[in-house]
Amino acid sequence: MSAGRHQVSQRGTMSAHPVGRRSMRRSNAPRPRVDFGAINAAALDALPALLDRWLPDGRRQGREYVARNPRRDDRSLGSFKVNLVTGRWSDFAIGASGGDPVSLAAYLLDLGQADAARRLAGMLGVQEHLR
Repeated sequence: MSAGRHQVSQRGTMSAHPVGRRSMRRSNAPRPRVDFGAINAAALDALPALLDRWLPDGRRQGREYVARNPRRDDRSLGSFKVNLVTGRWSDFAIGASGGDPVSLAAYLLDLGQADAARRLAGMLGVQEHLR
């Protein structure tokens, strides 16, 4: 039998008693909520440095950071831009866009929003969960 068909005890060990997939118990403890607001605020403060790290061939153009999109075969600067004040970003060539540094990190690092927020929190030394 596969591991998904065994009952898992509260200690995390598996018993030999098969159960249906839907009857497997999950922890009832609520997961801490990610503090997207605090993480985005900290990321906005550090945005120029983050962009230099994530998009090293980019450059500032007024209130925007212009770079090539590393997620596609982008040969020239111009269509991928990040607003340095708001964190809004867009790749005008393919219609990808987002409204904050967490969504940019999620896009560039190919992560979900919560995982991107956690990664940013770790990079910036910010508390990742709401208190």
